[in-house]
Amino acid sequence: MILLNKQRGSTLLVALVMLVLLTLIALSAMKATTTSIQVVGNAQLREEANTAAQQAIEGVISSDFTAAPAASSVAVSFGAANYTVEIETPTCTSSLGLSNDMLNPLIAADAVCLGSATAVNTGIMVSGVAAATTGQSWCYQQNWDIRAAVSDSDTGANTAVHQGIFTRVPAGTECP
Repeated sequence: MILLNKQRGSTLLVALVMLVLLTLIALSAMKATTTSIQVVGNAQLREEANTAAQQAIEGVISSDFTAAPAASSVAVSFGAANYTVEIETPTCTSSLGLSNDMLNPLIAADAVCLGSATAVNTGIMVSGVAAATTGQSWCYQQNWDIRAAVSDSDTGANTAVHQGIFTRVPAGTECP
């Protein structure tokens, strides 16, 4: 009976230690969950900023930006979030002449570029029978580089998007 009296407090002590350990595990799990939620939120804000930059670039591409390339600032909204996108001046990196064999006559954008060996006073000098298929076309291919940056002071989201495109221009058009 003497041993039973000495062990009565030990059960309480073991139960308290287990309770403290379970509390620490629960607190650790809550902190990990909070951190995960912050990471996912930051990734979402960055992706929204990335999408805003891409949307602004698409707006520039859909306009006739090759005539007078200029830097611009575009406001883009997603629900309650508003982003300001700074677009650098689009840069023409090259202007290359296209030959007729590089074009597909079934594509409308290519069909208007196809030159003819029988056309008169075209300014394109070719010789031989194969001129219509291998001669110089009426178009050049210009390669452009467009960069956009988004910096949102409310959320701290920052991103930069870089996109290269090519466009068809009339033959003889050089990079500005």
